[in-house]
Amino acid sequence: MGPIFVFILAAVLPLVVNHDYYQHLMILVLIWVVIGSSWNLLAGYTGQVSFGHAAFFGIGAYTAGILNTKLALSPWWGMAFGGFTAIILGVLIGYLCFRLRGPYFALATLASGEILRLIANNWTDFTEGMVGILIMQTFVSKLPYYYIILCIAAGCIGVIYLAMNSKLGYYFVSIREDQDAAASLGINTTLYKNVSLMISSFFTGTAGAFYMNYMGFIDPSVVFSLHHISIQAILVGIIGGVATLWGPAIGALVMVGIQELFRTAVFGLAPKWVSQGHALAFGLLVVLTILYLSNGLVGDWPKIKKVLFRKAPQETS
Repeated sequence: MGPIFVFILAAVLPLVVNHDYYQHLMILVLIWVVIGSSWNLLAGYTGQVSFGHAAFFGIGAYTAGILNTKLALSPWWGMAFGGFTAIILGVLIGYLCFRLRGPYFALATLASGEILRLIANNWTDFTEGMVGILIMQTFVSKLPYYYIILCIAAGCIGVIYLAMNSKLGYYFVSIREDQDAAASLGINTTLYKNVSLMISSFFTGTAGAFYMNYMGFIDPSVVFSLHHISIQAILVGIIGGVATLWGPAIGALVMVGIQELFRTAVFGLAPKWVSQGHALAFGLLVVLTILYLSNGLVGDWPKIKKVLFRKAPQETS
């Protein structure tokens, strides 16, 4: 009943908070729920840390944009094809790297994001380069966009929940805990790492395609950004709680909230130089999380609850 209640609450929320600015923030949170949950499946549950989820996000966004600008198709077709384009990229990276041990996969994802950014920068006839791709937004109201990304986020969390409560989940966790032991039990570790990567890249690419439709503009420095996409996906997972179902959702809420507070200089109440300090705040938050809440806000919720609701010791007569 808990997930159903959360979904109903999320569906009603924009009707109560009927303001474009706050609806925009809620849409951003849901985009990061999808990206963070996708990263968490691969890194948190399967143990394959990615430093380049911007590659999947960006290729999904460019799929939607190029379908519109080059083939005159609705960019919403990118919602159908963006995720599968990201899967193709993920399978290629996985095929090359998952047969090796060590940090090869992490380095390959990092490199792939940068390679795609450079390609998008320089292949101007196809990607428009640094000029970027501009499309007409379909809806004036933010409500349709909100409910579309809400359904994507619910689908992402639902698929991860079903996967982790099936044999796939046992395979993923066994690979994370001890790949050699998993292989000795007959588990095809390369295959199941690729399956995890396919699910993760699909939803990240779909989020990228949605971003193209929602924002109406992309360029390589935005959608292939190491800092604003890949690193923030990791921060969302770490702060919310790695290998927890709801951790990325809480992490996304915290990260978007802090980012917006700094961007607006705490709604105009603080000096303007405060708006430049969001990176420092993120760094401090991660350090504090690692030191005191190593399992994230959701993973260490019993510890947090124990501190917050600690009963005062009773005086003895």
